[in-house]
Amino acid sequence: MSSKRDQVLVIDPPVELTFQGPFQSAVTSSMKLRNPSERKVCFKIKTTAPKRYCVKPNSGVVDPSSEVQIAVSLQPFEYDPAEKNKHKFMVQSMFAPNGEIDQDMLWKDADPNEMMDSKLKCVFVMPPGAEQNNVAEAKHVYADHKPTHQAEQPSKAGDDQLGIAVQEI
Repeated sequence: MSSKRDQVLVIDPPVELTFQGPFQSAVTSSMKLRNPSERKVCFKIKTTAPKRYCVKPNSGVVDPSSEVQIAVSLQPFEYDPAEKNKHKFMVQSMFAPNGEIDQDMLWKDADPNEMMDSKLKCVFVMPPGAEQNNVAEAKHVYADHKPTHQAEQPSKAGDDQLGIAVQEI
């Protein structure tokens, strides 16, 4: 088994993508992909919940020493505090080949040893005072629920499963 390459792109934010509620209408968060290298880098963004997000652009090229701004829109939904850390994003990247770049063929023919990826989890945050609306029933339902450390910490098995479960946007 070969080890994956380290991610060349600098991703901001690096670990969590935060969405600020209320969630009755679409909420947008953004991320920046910065390429500190001297080579072009192709990227593709995937998620475990493709029907819930709109990502623009969801693939492309980051030129050397430049950056690309990504807009991630969360579609309207009924907020459930138990769901807040289940969605994940994966930023896949690889150094661009010379010449014309066909994004579809590039990813189909990609050598897994040349690919780099970074995972970000989604965090849903309700503004103070707005929580009563969406969370009142949820607090009642979860009153006896004791949070466990397992639920808060992504497991290693969960990371392995992410690669399998991730779908293209």
